Formats: sequence, C-alpha cells, structure tokens
Amino acid sequence: MAFVEFKDVSKIYKTGSVECRAVNGASFEIEKGELAVIMGQSGAGKTTLLNLLGGMDKASGGRIFLDGAEISGYSRRDLTRYRRLDIGFVFQFYNLIQNLTALENVELAAQICKTPLDAKTVLQEVGLADRMHNFPAQLSGGEQQRVAIARAVAKNPKLLLCDEPTGALDYKTGKTVLALLQAESKQNGRTVVIITHNQEISKVAGRVIKIDSGRIVGVTINARPLDAGEVEW
Repeated sequence: MAFVEFKDVSKIYKTGSVECRAVNGASFEIEKGELAVIMGQSGAGKTTLLNLLGGMDKASGGRIFLDGAEISGYSRRDLTRYRRLDIGFVFQFYNLIQNLTALENVELAAQICKTPLDAKTVLQEVGLADRMHNFPAQLSGGEQQRVAIARAVAKNPKLLLCDEPTGALDYKTGKTVLALLQAESKQNGRTVVIITHNQEISKVAGRVIKIDSGRIVGVTINARPLDAGEVEW
C-alpha cells in the first residue's frame, strides 16, 4: 500500500438544489518521502484535494488512506487529532500570530504534538537563527514563509501540505522557499505535497498529479527532478 492513497474520491458541495462536484472520482497514490505536486488552474479542484487529504473536509464518496489508516472514515474528533498530530500545513499567506515572535509561533505549534522537533533548531535550519526573536511585522514575506515552514516542520508531521507556498513571494524568495521544501523530502525523508498552478514548480517533484474540472487527468513520475535552484519562472 502506498503512503497516500485516493480511491475514487468525490466531493460534492450543495447550494439548495444546485450541486457542484469539486472532485470527481479522483484516484492516485503518493509514496513515503516523495515530493509530489498537485497541479491545476484556478477552480480545478486542487485545493479541495488538499483539504480532503488534510482532514479539513470530508469526502462525499470514495476512500482516502494515509500510512495505512483510512482517514475518510474518521469522526470529527478523529480528524481534529489527525490534523494536530499528523499534518503540517503551509499556506500562501503565512497565517502567523502577529503578537508572537517567530520562535513563539513555532513553539506554539510544537506544543500540540507528541514528538515535536526543537523549535530553535528548526528555525536555524530554515536560515532564521538571527531572526527568531522578531515579530512577523518585522520580517519580510520570505522570512515569514520560512517561519511558517518551520512551524509546520516542528510538529514532526507525517505529511507536509503546502497550498501555493510561493504564490505571494517574489521569484528569488520563492526559489529559496521551494528549496527548503525540497530539502524536507530529499534530506529528511518527509512526504511533501505542494499545490500549485505554476507548471515550472512541478519540475522539482518526483510525482506530478494534474487535475482539471475535478478529475485527475494525468499522473507523471519524474525520475530526475530538478534542483529548486535550477527552476525558472
């Protein structure tokens, strides 16, 4: 069994008598330690896939597995525990707590897990050794995103989910952030899933999953992913 498995998964949103099938019969796999990219245009359904995998939403049909556990069968309480212990989230707009320092933001996340990593060490690894006592307003966008990555990694999660993590950043800073995420997979063996509409970013992935109008339209295995520093966009 693969580390991540989607089996004929669907998600239907209803507004009165109108149904919107955001995900329609999605099936794919992701192996442990892999960096995978889910790619599609705006409205294609990629963020819905991430929400289902991250336990922020429940599937209307089909089955979802992570590390052998069927998360699509979890209760609301089980999903809360799953998000807390097993998933690290990185969003486009950082979502840091403004009245806490970088270190305190990371420490706060680490407090809710069973086997957290040391907050100071993780901040040092993302290049913020001299900025950990600054507040978010005192940091650049790239630095704030590095704090967000450190916060997610410090939870020591089974899966790192990243929704357009470079979308709010300039080109140079975006490449730095992409390199950090790639290192989590290549050097630390963590399973990383990146949601993006940017085709160039997919070149760093070992697996590229393409979605269009809620359907999986292609899965490509990349035997020779590029280093993040080689990607141009």
